[in-house]
Amino acid sequence: MEQIIRLSISAGTGPEECAFAAGRTLEKLLDSAKEHNISAEVIETTPTQIKGNIRSALVSLKGKEVLSFANSWTGVIQWIWQSVYRPHHRRKNWFVQITPYDEPAMENVFLEKDVRFETAKASGPGGQYVNKTESAVRAIHIPTGKSVYVQEERSQLMNKKTAIKKLAELLDEEQVKTEKLSCSARRHTHYELERGNPIRVFQL
Repeated sequence: MEQIIRLSISAGTGPEECAFAAGRTLEKLLDSAKEHNISAEVIETTPTQIKGNIRSALVSLKGKEVLSFANSWTGVIQWIWQSVYRPHHRRKNWFVQITPYDEPAMENVFLEKDVRFETAKASGPGGQYVNKTESAVRAIHIPTGKSVYVQEERSQLMNKKTAIKKLAELLDEEQVKTEKLSCSARRHTHYELERGNPIRVFQL
């Protein structure tokens, strides 16, 4: 069975030399994936002003042996080369980090069959009709436990329709929040790049 794994390549907060190294690391990773019959797709990159250099990249890998392949690339990548941007710079070691990226969990597809309704007498203005009829509705999304309460309409049926709409909107908002937090967490990894103990070393 084929698996799908995503890897994040980061130059961290390093100088342009690290962005160069990240770009070359992406090329090496894609070439290696092809050699191992792993399908690789670059989902996104954050380029710098210099063509070919990147601050980060997100790569999706798919294949039967993708787990062992991804593990072999997870960690610190060291590049040894004399900077062409600063020819007299004494530093020759530049680091890039590759980490697994977990896609934010998607909520179950919203289906009305997954919604449970509870009814109650509506409160507030409305006279005897409101007080005697259980027109208010609470809609509960069983897979997530999220719920909304609606009593605006005098008809229970109309309140149910409104509740379903509001519940769907609520779940969409929650998913957007989850995705934003995941993106924020990935950006934060740029500040956590380790140096030393490389799993691969390349020299130009």
